[in-house]
Amino acid sequence: MSDAKLQTVLSALPPVTRQLDALPSNGPAPDGNFVKLNTNENPFPLPPIIMQSAVAALKCQYLYPDDDNISLREAASSTYGVSRDQVIAGNGSSELLGLIYRAFLAPGDKVAMMSPGFSFNRKLAMIQGAEFLEIGCQAHSLPMEQLLSGPAKDAKFIMLANPNNPTGTFLPISDIERLVAQSDRLVVLDEAYVDFAPDHGLRLINRYPNVLILRSFSKSYAAAGIRVGFGFGHPEIIGRLRNIQNVFNMNVIGHAVGISVLAHRGAYAENHKHIKDERERVTVALSQLGFSVTPSRANFLLARVPAGQDGSWWQAALERQKILVAFFPDKGLEHCIRVSIGAKEQMDAFLAAAGDIAGSLTVPSSKGREASGSASSLR
Repeated sequence: MSDAKLQTVLSALPPVTRQLDALPSNGPAPDGNFVKLNTNENPFPLPPIIMQSAVAALKCQYLYPDDDNISLREAASSTYGVSRDQVIAGNGSSELLGLIYRAFLAPGDKVAMMSPGFSFNRKLAMIQGAEFLEIGCQAHSLPMEQLLSGPAKDAKFIMLANPNNPTGTFLPISDIERLVAQSDRLVVLDEAYVDFAPDHGLRLINRYPNVLILRSFSKSYAAAGIRVGFGFGHPEIIGRLRNIQNVFNMNVIGHAVGISVLAHRGAYAENHKHIKDERERVTVALSQLGFSVTPSRANFLLARVPAGQDGSWWQAALERQKILVAFFPDKGLEHCIRVSIGAKEQMDAFLAAAGDIAGSLTVPSSKGREASGSASSLR
């Protein structure tokens, strides 16, 4: 296609889409020798009984999955004690997030999110031509006045994540209920990490029509690659979201695994216990290395790195030792890394690498004094 024709085609894009650059291909696939602790996956295999359901589903590969995800929604309805019409199933909860933004936002509208939060929300708002408001909050309290009568008072909906990503902090459900009760706008409560937390907000959907709860099987049920997510809310809201959902949005394996997980959640008890135990062990170990770790109720830790270097430097230094962690350039997070909790051997490898790096930054001099290492000392 000639440049002139390409420009003519691109000019047909709406203004919002024209603001987006063409997405380049990423680099090579991650080396299997890396310890991957940057995307909060649960690294354990599916329990055998659930793996059996996935393998059996392959025999139905020539069939479309259930229309409207009916069997999966019925299973979730039974497991969580809600009506079928209060449930939407998605290709991961990220698909459902996209539906919410499409359904509620038009160009010029506003949406509010607690900050720091899941950065993908910024892109979803931009695609809709909406203004994205980030409302800072303390670790364990909601800025009620700002949300109800401050900068966010005209937002079409409010995004909360509990536990929050990337901090791992958890808000009491009573505080969230107070916000929902006092607001007449939709409150979207993302509970992707809630199975590692002490409480959940699902009971709110039968009390208030303006709350929508998202769940994911990617974190606590080790199914990130299978893509299973749910939304729970008032039937009028859920029904409209289902009406704009892509036809056959999930696949037969996702349906089978989702139904099996719902029937055998107890099979993950040891998995969840391991992650909570490792979360505490790694918190203590990092603190001894000079990190300041935010108390977490998720399957990851946000850790402020020792003085002298920032989070980006530490991410690069760990990557050179084949350990992948996350770094966020957002204001207030520049000196932090986020570390997923994985298997014990993965966390041992991470702690060993972190210890080596920390040790190399403070080296005793020949006169017995300590001299700080430079950023180039590990390059």
